[in-house]
Amino acid sequence: MFEPQTLPPLAERMRPQTLDDLLGQTHLTGDKSVLRKAISTGSVPSMILWGPPGVGKTTLASIVSRQANLPFYTLSAISAGVKEVREIIDKARSGGKAILFIDEIHRFNKSQQDALLGAVEKGVITLIGATTENPSFEVNSALLSRSQVYTLKPLQESELIQLLHRAMKEDEYLREKNIILKDTAALLSLSGGDARKLLNLFELVVNANPSDKEIIITDERVMEIAQRKVVLYDKSGEQHYDVISAFIKSIRGSDPNAAVYWLARMIEGGEDVKFIARRLLILASEDIGNANPNALLMATNCFQAVSMIGYPESDIILSQTVVYLASSPKSNASYMAIRQAQALVQEKGSLPVPIHLRNAPTRLMKQQGYGKNYKYAHDYENNFVNQEYLPEGLENTKLYEPGNNAREHELRKTLRNFWQEKYGY
Repeated sequence: MFEPQTLPPLAERMRPQTLDDLLGQTHLTGDKSVLRKAISTGSVPSMILWGPPGVGKTTLASIVSRQANLPFYTLSAISAGVKEVREIIDKARSGGKAILFIDEIHRFNKSQQDALLGAVEKGVITLIGATTENPSFEVNSALLSRSQVYTLKPLQESELIQLLHRAMKEDEYLREKNIILKDTAALLSLSGGDARKLLNLFELVVNANPSDKEIIITDERVMEIAQRKVVLYDKSGEQHYDVISAFIKSIRGSDPNAAVYWLARMIEGGEDVKFIARRLLILASEDIGNANPNALLMATNCFQAVSMIGYPESDIILSQTVVYLASSPKSNASYMAIRQAQALVQEKGSLPVPIHLRNAPTRLMKQQGYGKNYKYAHDYENNFVNQEYLPEGLENTKLYEPGNNAREHELRKTLRNFWQEKYGY
């Protein structure tokens, strides 16, 4: 008989041991994926694993090291410094080669990242860094150029539910319980797509009344037990992601009062000022866009200002920007346009550029018809000429639909003058 207090957390007990066990991320772990081929040939590159929490970054690093059959060292960027990095590099050098996994590598400053460069470049260590932040912003360019960036995708609801059923079937402790999984909505909502959080919450609910002969998991039961475990904001913990989610959704929902409240929660919790400002930059384009183009300018200036000033004065700048963004008209039209365009590219592949749009820098290209019949828009009335700019097979495809706001109504009016017949604006 197992005693729950003596066991590792369920998420740790259920940690996948092979690529085949890892749910989701088939673009990285599939039979023909680049990463799987690299592992099977023993040529594992240094890499940055970028994705939201609880999608398998640490697990994937562990699997890579195990299958590469190399010594595996791990550091947390929260607590480790240059001294610890150099100690591991010395160990790896004496042993031949090793893998160094650094969790939250975005928290390493420039000097800490620079300490890795020589060892990575010479192959003394294979670096695997995990980050929830865009590595283009948080990992210095020299280290980034020596690493492959692999993006991990959020887990789908079906995959998370599959994970719960797998735990009930495979975990030795849970197998002894008579668990009926009646509802999953609350588990999925509270875990926010984080598999680790989902499993640990599930275990918490199962263990809430250990004497029950039959444990029925309902949304009401989950919410009741979860509310007993409400914790304060912790910038290094799970609720960090819940608070930033509430913050973004409050601005998107045009509620400056709630937005400023969640901002205060982050500030009082000691959240990195640039982390907050970067989220505002993304939101200004994703959720406001051309409904108010000044929002992006405001957010950009905010990021630059708080980067120079820091706390405590940055709280005023952040508050001003948050109120402005929350009070702005909203549009996700540009966001939807690029997502639809990316989906087209993924579906259709790299379609050839129409020959009349191709550049013709050489005589041979001109002879082959490159650029022939291209119409220069400025030679026509109102600087417009009706010609096709999309590849063959995508003619007249409409990707951008202006939002329902004053600024984009003006854009729609302009586009209607040009593209009424073609796109129906």
